[in-house]
Amino acid sequence: MNVTPNTPNGGEGISAPPPHEAYANAPDLRREIHQVLALGAERDGRQARPVTGPPVDLTVAERTWRLRRAALMDRMALDDPGPGPVAAAAETAEQLVLLDRSRPDLVAGPHHPDALTLAPNRRPYVRQEYAAWTAAGRPGT
Repeated sequence: MNVTPNTPNGGEGISAPPPHEAYANAPDLRREIHQVLALGAERDGRQARPVTGPPVDLTVAERTWRLRRAALMDRMALDDPGPGPVAAAAETAEQLVLLDRSRPDLVAGPHHPDALTLAPNRRPYVRQEYAAWTAAGRPGT
């Protein structure tokens, strides 16, 4: 995929890794859909979290769910750039940006979400954060 900075999937406002780099270690889409749905069910109390690990920080768990959901929607919009998938990717990216603005201590990448103030597209921020989250060993999962 050859993306330029002026395309809807480009990196306006920040220098984010291209999708093929940001999502290089991501699970396949089918598995990621299942995992994001499971995280959402745990978040909403519809499913109990397995008690096999250390206690979970609820803020980190919320951010992990928002990040993975935004990355999933971004990947789906890359595969099908129709108006529905692109709108879903934009909406979930905006939700991640809003959380990260309120909790800057959770930002993992080099650019704070305020770097996106004038950028109409938040999806490069999702790629930056997903790549940083992966590089950090996927904390909060």
